[in-house]
Amino acid sequence: MAIAVDIGTLIVRTPDIREGRRRIAGTGVTVQRIVGWYKLGLSPEEIADEFGHLSLAQVYAALTYYHANSEEIEADLAAEEREAARLEREHYQATRRAP
Repeated sequence: MAIAVDIGTLIVRTPDIREGRRRIAGTGVTVQRIVGWYKLGLSPEEIADEFGHLSLAQVYAALTYYHANSEEIEADLAAEEREAARLEREHYQATRRAP
């Protein structure tokens, strides 16, 4: 007989791992990472195949968390985009000043 999994245990948050972002338990894969692949058009099955060490249930748990808490995850994604844009600007400015 298969052991039932409490789906509430599949997504965790630990302050010292991935800056406290929600992630799949036992991994470093964040919900944001799964959502990013999903938004690029990958199916949950393709995402599970791409990561290899993730089960389809884990991918669906991340997507379920996202759909139930989209404001939180969208805010995190927007913050990541702002940080990436800031780093790109700094890099561009630094390379323009280089001899």
